[in-house]
Amino acid sequence: MTDATQGLSDTSLMLHVRPRQLLLLARLDAHRHLGRAAEAMNISQPAATKLLQQLEDSLSEKLFERLARGMEPTPYGEILIRYARRVLSDFGTAREEMLALRSGLSGALRVGSVPGAVPELLAPALVEYHRRHPQVAVSVVVETSDVMQAQLEQGDVDLVLGRLTDSHDEAKYASVPLLGESQVAVVRAAHPVFERSAPVTLAEMAGWSWVLQPPGSPQRGRFEAAMREAGIQARLDIIETASPIAITALLENSDMAAVMPASQADHYARLGVLRTVPVELPVRVPPICLITREDRALSPAAAQFRRQLLGGGT
Repeated sequence: MTDATQGLSDTSLMLHVRPRQLLLLARLDAHRHLGRAAEAMNISQPAATKLLQQLEDSLSEKLFERLARGMEPTPYGEILIRYARRVLSDFGTAREEMLALRSGLSGALRVGSVPGAVPELLAPALVEYHRRHPQVAVSVVVETSDVMQAQLEQGDVDLVLGRLTDSHDEAKYASVPLLGESQVAVVRAAHPVFERSAPVTLAEMAGWSWVLQPPGSPQRGRFEAAMREAGIQARLDIIETASPIAITALLENSDMAAVMPASQADHYARLGVLRTVPVELPVRVPPICLITREDRALSPAAAQFRRQLLGGGT
């Protein structure tokens, strides 16, 4: 920024930033082409060029590099794109809550969760919450901890049931442990391993085909580390997915194995779909936590769900 710009207060600078400019930043980040971004906004390319130029002039910074085949954000542009995404996400949330109020509801709750938190923690809590507050519109996204934390950072979910990952700044989040449990190996209920009398070993399981969460998830990293610590150096045969549906479908149709929390395995065992392999799996993952942003107030609906999870009343 120039000296003149640095002397302005945030309030003064915000008077020069228009919502259409923030929307243009988000569209440019998605398309990396000014013409396509303008088309997505239903405006002309000269109008889009003017919006971007005015924003760059207001901030006295170059936000995008003009290349032969498109555009790339500068480091300053990356910062403002993250801000624009948060503003647009927060506006979308506010509009959803306003629409909910208009239709007789009292707001919206957006929950992110890792698969292991669903059977024992999330599902019972949501059933009780919906019974007490049927007017609240609830949405749930189930993914790995790293994906969920990125969505919490962007404001796409209100709170997360998961684990803080090494790539995120813990100071930004409030984290309360709620559920700690062992990890187990599971296969289809009719797997040949249950027809034999000899015990299963980790060395033998290293030769199996596996369905594992993608790299970056705590469970995947600790499973591979546990195999190495056990002296098993063989390269595992892996299909990667974080989708519970994909995992169960792959297991049902093959002799592959997967790793999941004991409560999740018990859930599928009750349905007669999967069974736990009788072997101690040396995989220890941190407890599942209730994670919220320190710098962002929860909506009334989300704050109430947090209180319920923490045992703080209705």
